[in-house]
Parts: sequence; structure tokens; C-alpha cells
Amino acid sequence: MPTPTEPGAPADRPSLRERFAALRNLPPFLRQIWAASAGLTLLILVLRLLRAFVPVALLYVGKLIIDEAVRLSALGAPDSLAAAWQDARLNPLLGLLLLEFGLAIGSDLLGRLIAYGDGLLSELFTNATSVRLMEHAATLDLEDFEDPDLQDKLDRARRQTMGRMSLMSQLFDQVQDTVTVVAFGAGLLVYAPWLILLLAVALIPAFVGEAHFNAVSYSLNYAWTPERRQLEYVRQMGASVETAKEVKIFNLHRFLIARYRALARRLFEANRSLARRRAFWGVALAGLGTAGYYVAYAYIAWRTIRGDFSIGDLTFLAGSFRRLRQLLEGLLVGFSQVAGQALYLEDLFSFFAIKPEIVSPARPQAVPQPIVQGFVFENVGFRYPDAARWAVRGLNFTLRAGEVVALVGENGAGKTTLVKLLARLYDPDEGRILLDGIDLREYDLDALRANIGVIFQDFVRYHLTAGENIGVGRVEAMDDAARIREAAHRSLADEVIEALPNGYDQFVGRRFKNGVELSGGQWQKIAIARAYMRDAQVMILDEPTAALDARAEFEVFQRFKELSDGRTAVLISHRFSSVRMADRILVLADGRIEAGGTHDELLAQGGRYAELFELQAAGYR
Repeated sequence: MPTPTEPGAPADRPSLRERFAALRNLPPFLRQIWAASAGLTLLILVLRLLRAFVPVALLYVGKLIIDEAVRLSALGAPDSLAAAWQDARLNPLLGLLLLEFGLAIGSDLLGRLIAYGDGLLSELFTNATSVRLMEHAATLDLEDFEDPDLQDKLDRARRQTMGRMSLMSQLFDQVQDTVTVVAFGAGLLVYAPWLILLLAVALIPAFVGEAHFNAVSYSLNYAWTPERRQLEYVRQMGASVETAKEVKIFNLHRFLIARYRALARRLFEANRSLARRRAFWGVALAGLGTAGYYVAYAYIAWRTIRGDFSIGDLTFLAGSFRRLRQLLEGLLVGFSQVAGQALYLEDLFSFFAIKPEIVSPARPQAVPQPIVQGFVFENVGFRYPDAARWAVRGLNFTLRAGEVVALVGENGAGKTTLVKLLARLYDPDEGRILLDGIDLREYDLDALRANIGVIFQDFVRYHLTAGENIGVGRVEAMDDAARIREAAHRSLADEVIEALPNGYDQFVGRRFKNGVELSGGQWQKIAIARAYMRDAQVMILDEPTAALDARAEFEVFQRFKELSDGRTAVLISHRFSSVRMADRILVLADGRIEAGGTHDELLAQGGRYAELFELQAAGYR
């Protein structure tokens, strides 16, 4: 099991400059919030601005109530409440009490409206960001998704779409609390300006401590991203319909549980160590702020004893200083937390900053309709990122328009890589691929792929309805029931679907309620129907029939050839009885084309093809 970088090590911890530099992520974050709902954002800010003045108003009205009560007590107690009511002596006090009651009700109402608005805005932002994440992921290159580092980055970005809405509320809280601090500060300036300076100095240590531990926490989360992905993988393996059979047969549950416990324990211990240190230093540093508060409280009490302040002033100043201390501590700590959360935003925006290398040119050529000449591979070579060995190299051949070509070879010979280059999922590192005499890189990428239908050996089993599983072959025709049925008929999947309880509307797969599981061969027939659904000029079947028996695969390929209607087609299969129907067969070995010709021609040559054919034929005999 790989060991992550030691959490909290100096090499992992962002520097102070990096933490402040991460604040540059806040403007684009706020722009995304505004884009999610400008009207709702503005309404929330207005409500928060109104609520920011309520604490000061409540304290000041409370001071007036106390002063009025003291004044009335000095006048002497009335004989009865009725007498006091008749001479209107209690009217000012009652008015102040009603005013404070109204402020309290208003504050509660504003708080609930703000929470309601934050919840709605949070949902809108999360949905919008998730959509943007999927849209951007769709533009990235295939090799990006095969990069473990990008998988870590994508995992962190996914978590930020859900986990950063607390930052939105915190930023809005910071604005609201800043207005409240200014209001309280104005009141204290009138009585004792130096108290504000004392408060700020006393709170600096807590701010520094919070900033430090926010950086360490980010380092821990960043360093443990691969392990978190492993935890999620092991959890999924231990409790999913896809793995249930093997988990039971091989008694894997003990192994998976032990692996999960080991990983979870290490992560827990790292988090616990950080939490302990954070709690200890948090208490120690917060004590300095508390000490500053009581120094100021003692000073206010002394001034009151001397007669400089009234009892109402004492309550107002003590309450203001206490609230101001809490607010300033919250602002300083909140600023540190915002800076820390801005580091997490870096994960999200750095993912959005990834640019694909395989893109359409500024002035693309139109894809020929129909293809006249076909594809030409000119000295094509490709090597996967960070790989020492070339996947394919020195490929020189022509795939003529309307021709059915089969690719054969042992595992790792480069067959699938070749078709990925043909579909421009990769670009060659050497040479070029021409379509009707023009480099594939000169065509519009979407238009090119719209004219190529590929069914890979590891095709996706969508947990959707049977009709939708076929319709994904051409999503713009997803509602064309006749086209879906025709595609199913061509792939021989119609018999499978018609036997389902709800036919084409039946959910397939066991992920959702009422879903029906299919056999491997049934899934493959539905997957092949997607190729017919696409109705592309170029059709590629990359071993999608491996789960079919030899007779069924032969029937599928024979039907495919008959229904190609002159389309260009590429077939990949390990069964020579199936590929012999192709117009031409190319034999690949070690990433190069070793031989080419018809089935009979290759047998006559007596090379690798003949050897593999005889081995397979002997197995059948």
C-alpha cells in the first residue's frame, strides 16, 4: 500500500505567500455565485446588511431601558400599576420595551430569511458548478483521464462543488459582521477609543494560530487524496452489485474490510493528531483574547463606580465590548478560514484551467459527405504518456472508403490504440492520418467523431432504460423510437428487449429499483445497437462480442457486414472464423503491421496469421 507524504510536513504546507495568493480565487468564486442567481444574491446581501445593525440597536435600546428604569426608581414607586399607567409615567419605558421586542422579532425573521436564501443559492451554485464540471470534463483529452494525477485533481474538484458552499455563507457573514463591528466600534470610540486597540492586539495570536492550522489541514487533505480515492474504491468493491459474485466466491469481504480498516485507521490517526494540536493551541491562544476582554470590563466598571458612566452605559459598553470581541475574533479567524478554503478553491479552478490538446482548428475543413478515398496512415507512431515503449510505430496503410478491414494480433499488439487514433481520441506523436487527403487535425472534432461510430470491448453498461441504452449512440435522436427499434433489430437485440417486462422502457442493470440484469451477451447486443443507431460513415467494432459464443459472434459480424451498406468498417476480434469475412485483414505485432491480405492470402503466406489460425482451429477440433 503506497504511503502518502507525511501530513503536515513543511514541504507540504503552503507558505504564507501561497495562502494569500489563494485569495485570488475568491473573485471568480463570487462571480460564479452571482451567475447562479444575481437577484437572490443581491437580496441576501440586503437582508444581511439590515441584520448587521440589529445587535447594536438591541444593545442601545437595552441601555435606554435600564436608564429609564433607574430614572423611574429614583422618582419613587407609584402606589399601584394603575396609578402609574394613568399618569403616563411608564409610557416611555413601555415604548422602549415594544421597540426591543420588535427588533428581536425582526432579527429572528431576517435570520430565517437569510438561511432560506442561503440554502436556495447554495443549491443553485452546486448544480451550476456540477454542470460546469461535467461540461469541462467532456472537453478534456482521453489521456487526461488515464492520468492518475488528474484523477486526484478531478476527485478534489468534485468534492469542492459540494463542500465550498460553507465558504459562500462565511464570506457573506464576514461582510455582515464587518458592518456590525463598524457600528459597535463607533459606539466605543465615543467612550474609550483605546479599548478597540487593546482588543485587536489580544486577538492577533488566535488569528495567527488559526491561519497556521488551516494551512496544515489543507496539506493533510491534499496529501491524502490518493488514499481517500482508495477508501472510496474499496468501499465500492465491498458493497456493489458488480463485484458481489466474486466477493462471495473468493470470500473477499474479509480482505476488503481489512484493507479499508487499515486505510481508515491511518487517516483517522492523522486527523486526530491535527485535531488535538489545534484544540490545545486554540484554547491557549483564545485565553489571551478573554484576558483582554476582562481588562476592558474592569476598566468600564471602574469608570462606572467613579460616576463617569451610567448603569445603562455600563451594560451597553460591556455588551458592546463582549460582542465586539466575539465579532473581531470571528472576523480574524474567519479571514484565516476563508484564506484556507480559498486553497481548496485552487483545486476546483486548477481543474477548470486544464486545457485539452486535441481541439478543432480555428478554420476547420468540412468532413466529406460521403467519404470518397478513405483513411491513409503515413508513418504513424504513438506512445502513451510516460511510457518507454511505443504502442504503435511506423504504421503505413490505407483504409479505403467502403472497405471492411479486420485487425488481428495478440494482446498488446496495438489494435485498440490504432482505432483510437482513427477516431482522434489520440493524436499521433509521429506521422499523420489523412481522410480524403486532409490531415484529421484539420477537421472539426465534433463533426469528425459524429461520422465515426465505435463500440469498444469495455463498452459502458448504462443503468438506464433499454431504449436509452441504444439511444445514447446518437443522443439528438434519443426520442426517435422507430430508429431505436431499427437499430435493435439490426444488432439482434430486439429479441432480448422484447422479452423484458417493460420492453424498451425497462430499466436494465441492478443499480436502481425494478432494474433487470442482463447477461454479458445480451449487454453486448444492446451495445452493438448503438453503432447502428449512430448511422455513421465509419463503423468500428473493437471486440464487443467477446461474451458471445462463436456462432453468435459470427452471426453478428455477418449481419454487420451485410448491413454496412457500403460503409467503411473496422472489426477487431480474436476469433478468425469471424474476421475471415472482411475484405482485408491486417496482422499487428509489437505495434507494427506485420502482414495484410485476405484470409486465404494470409494462410498461404504461412506467417503469424496462419500460425494463430491453426492454433485456434486445433483448439476447436
